[in-house]
Amino acid sequence: MPKHMTVPLMRAWNSWSDRPAEMVFLPLGVRITPVLYSTRSKTTSAIEPRHNPVRLGRHTIDGSLIELETDHTGTTIAFSTTKTDPFAVRGSWEGTVSAEWGLRFWLTLAISSDGGEVGVHDAGRNTTLLKVGTRFVAVVTAEAPVHVTGHDTIDALRADFEENGYFYTATRRNEAPVIALRFNLEMMRKGAYAAAVADSADLAVEKAKACLAGGTAPAKTEAQSGAFRGSLDAVRDVVAWNTIWDDTNARPYTAVTRIWNLGKFAVWYNDQLFAALLAGVFDADLARENMATAMASATPQGNIACIVTSNDAWVDRSQHPNGALVAWQLYQRTGERSMIAASYDALARNQRWWWENRDPDSFGLLSCGTSDVGEGLYKGTAFGARNETGMDNSATHDEAVYDPVTRTLSTFDLGLNCAAALDAEMLSKMATVLGKHDDAREFADIAERSRKLISETLWDETRGIFANRQRSGGFVRSLSPTSFYPMLCGAATPEQAARLLEHLSDERTFGGDFVLPNATRDDPAFGDNVYWRGRIWPNVNYMVWLGLRRYGFHARASKLADQSYALFMKSWSKDRIASENYNAVTGEAMDQGDTDPFYIWAALLPLMATGEIVDFDPWTGWTIHNGGKDLSIGPMLSPAGTLNITIDAGLLSMTLNDRVVMQTDLQTTFSRIDVGPTAFSCAISPVSKAGAIILPNVSARAVASVWVDGDEVDYTTSHDGIRVNIAESAQARHFRVYFLSA
Repeated sequence: MPKHMTVPLMRAWNSWSDRPAEMVFLPLGVRITPVLYSTRSKTTSAIEPRHNPVRLGRHTIDGSLIELETDHTGTTIAFSTTKTDPFAVRGSWEGTVSAEWGLRFWLTLAISSDGGEVGVHDAGRNTTLLKVGTRFVAVVTAEAPVHVTGHDTIDALRADFEENGYFYTATRRNEAPVIALRFNLEMMRKGAYAAAVADSADLAVEKAKACLAGGTAPAKTEAQSGAFRGSLDAVRDVVAWNTIWDDTNARPYTAVTRIWNLGKFAVWYNDQLFAALLAGVFDADLARENMATAMASATPQGNIACIVTSNDAWVDRSQHPNGALVAWQLYQRTGERSMIAASYDALARNQRWWWENRDPDSFGLLSCGTSDVGEGLYKGTAFGARNETGMDNSATHDEAVYDPVTRTLSTFDLGLNCAAALDAEMLSKMATVLGKHDDAREFADIAERSRKLISETLWDETRGIFANRQRSGGFVRSLSPTSFYPMLCGAATPEQAARLLEHLSDERTFGGDFVLPNATRDDPAFGDNVYWRGRIWPNVNYMVWLGLRRYGFHARASKLADQSYALFMKSWSKDRIASENYNAVTGEAMDQGDTDPFYIWAALLPLMATGEIVDFDPWTGWTIHNGGKDLSIGPMLSPAGTLNITIDAGLLSMTLNDRVVMQTDLQTTFSRIDVGPTAFSCAISPVSKAGAIILPNVSARAVASVWVDGDEVDYTTSHDGIRVNIAESAQARHFRVYFLSA
């Protein structure tokens, strides 16, 4: 029967399941599942990363290009799928390494539907048809299969191979819930198929044959070349591969990783927020879906649950309140008011919940805790309270004592308080846009009060750094990169920020080739190299990078982005590993077992690199930087449409919806960019060398006036646009071009 009819059309055919090589047409629940069989080992593989070696390759968000490799008993198969039509997909395979005679290694395409509809194979036409509801799905192959078998389930097909071997024909059938088209690597080392959906059988077959005959679509060009090459590609691939279908809740979402087995679905609050942020680089719909998934964990008590899975729900605790930050960034990137309107109420309730439940002494600073609600694992324990930071075994918690009366830890947690202050600040911005002016004042006041208390109470003057502190008075010994979070929320004074920079580069604490370790290098916990005791975490690097940019420490932010990019690419370039965390001495990803090799927030490291070129800064909006180095980046979302940027011989070109809208040879940063029908404007950071801003495709007759810092200035015209000369200046300036309404 038809199902999931509301998924966006261009994403309907995609790798929705926990079997990444399986293509699913989600509206009908139709699946094409590769199943491998090795006579050498007498085992099958349905290509599941939890059980089988899989190297996940390129993957566009809409599934128009998907590539992967897998190994089964030493034989390597490469798969690729493409599509140029929402209703048709073309797949191919190639055996690249053989570990046994190809005649005895079988690749099977299993065709089935979630509703159990019977498929029919027509050997004469070499087609397989499924009818689901009123629609037909046809599958055709480049070569006829060696033989066709029928089964009730995929598991039954696998059992047939494993019990009866490769040379067995008793299960031959042309009609069954699972039609298995069997090929071997001796006769079909390379192969291809196409599947198409239509409203008649003949049209489906015709469409599938046309798709197959069309061949493989041209390879996609790089999303980012030149400076920070491959960064945008990596963000896209990590998001796309981790985007799956949650059948329990009937929703698409980007999982923390498609590899972990934590039940039928698993949603960590912060991880889901970062999934939304990363998805929003490319697809507003997917960003909304991920934000909705995060907000779905909101509890009747007011908090957003720390984690909800099909097995458990930690409603007694939450995680760092980063939701308003992400919602605001998505609003800036897309220009869509719905990005903040849809999540505002849940986020506002969550902010108020913290102060009602985690400030036991009413001092104005928060402590981690675990409320007396729900039945979650670790409820009412010190470890459960630690979960609210996400840094579960961090040495910063070693001196914290759990108080069963207040149900909180004994310490003011620095990272939590900075996150809450930033959340209140972003909520104030959101409330202003939504016209909730009383809320805006309330949250602005909370942010200001929190910043003041953080600066005055959590600053350890002796060490010259921010730290967790016992509510009774003393600072804890161990530190983490959350010591830099007061820059993120704006709590650090200029003098405090200057001292923080010293620690950032000190190789005895946080400096070094691989940064930022989540225990200082001189802390005994650093040597543990287990989870939050000494390893590098991408989400933390990203937050510190944002804070450095907020305080104008752009050189330090760029260095952190450079180091984070190098760290990520060390494992990604060769092995396609996007790690949950990294070794802070060697930069290795998989040197110990407490890490996942394809984790969603790993993509925050290359996101920092893309942000050095184009970003949607929480405080200064849409920003673009011309560093003079040749590069190309895009496509990505912007408030004005699909954005691409190139820099060639120092000339930056910004393209929106395939139309060049700005060029400049000024090597500086442009912020607060606004592209509209009546004006083009931006802020120009200081420039050391004069240059120009060119608006191509703008007729002189369409220009009303050009202004720089409140003064009307002259411009020159040509047949293809206008040019405005910009003098060198040590001061930032505001640039605006007004267009005539005509």
